[in-house]
Amino acid sequence: MVSQRKEPLVSIITPCYQGERYVHRFLDSVLNQTYNNMELIFINDGSTDATEKIVFSYLDKFKERNIHFEYIFQENKGPAGAINKGLQIFKGEYLTWPDSDDILYKDNIKKKVEFLEQNPSYGIVNCKGRMVEEETFKPIGILERKVPENNDNLFYDLIMGKNVFFASAGYMVRSSAFLDVNPKREIYVNRYGQNYQMLLPIAYKYKCGYINEILWDYVVRKDSLSREAKTEEDLLLQLKNYEIILENTIKSMNIPDEDYYLKLVKEKYIRQRMNLALKYKNKLLLKEQYKLLKKDNVNNFFDFIKYLRGLNPFFDYVYKVASYPLRILRKLSS
Repeated sequence: MVSQRKEPLVSIITPCYQGERYVHRFLDSVLNQTYNNMELIFINDGSTDATEKIVFSYLDKFKERNIHFEYIFQENKGPAGAINKGLQIFKGEYLTWPDSDDILYKDNIKKKVEFLEQNPSYGIVNCKGRMVEEETFKPIGILERKVPENNDNLFYDLIMGKNVFFASAGYMVRSSAFLDVNPKREIYVNRYGQNYQMLLPIAYKYKCGYINEILWDYVVRKDSLSREAKTEEDLLLQLKNYEIILENTIKSMNIPDEDYYLKLVKEKYIRQRMNLALKYKNKLLLKEQYKLLKKDNVNNFFDFIKYLRGLNPFFDYVYKVASYPLRILRKLSS
């Protein structure tokens, strides 16, 4: 008889900052997994609330489930800085990095491992998630990637933010593939995120598989940093930081088409700043960004229309009236 392969070890790296209100839900969801061979590397990213006390109350429970538990406390560095701590020490054949406010369904780890075990040429797997309100847990949306029928280019779509989501609980990677593209076990540190850095290198070189099933809840918290009301200056700073993350991540990959993708990133954020300028009626910013597009000879008809809308309120009014039926149709179709 051929002996069955032992369950491969899965490493779960989770950063947490000020999680006393919700971290118990995440820890319970890890304990409730139908998969058994796991290590949880929990990085307390400088919490000053009761996060540590709550986490320590789970130590015996993880021991009883034979889940190796590693707790690390560090001064606050943001999610990417916390993830780096876990990347230095994880040992699993598979790696996932859910946030501490995510809730994993009981088969989340099991089904992702099964897919990667059955598809050894794939380096990454993705599943759907459900968006819920924090207080009522009322469903308010679905996080999913509509799988392209052919020419699936997850790398390009991640860069452009098209038909993708970035919530980390939806992904698992094969550790050998991850370490192939990230042998230093570290990502670029920026307080605005960590998932571009984790996903882009492996998505460039390896195929991604998809599980057509909702396997976790993404809890929309009122106090989440990404959900806070922001000023124009805040949003401009956020755009700049994401642009820096993308540029640094792409440059770190040493790929032959680096210049092409850096150009895409530059154009993307020029247009996003134009959108912001239009929203806040910032004519100076609008003119500056449109001038950059013209300088690189990449401006198009839609850029020109946006430019006119920002300079002329009457033209903007006419545009909104004329496009209203189309916007209604899009809402109905979605």
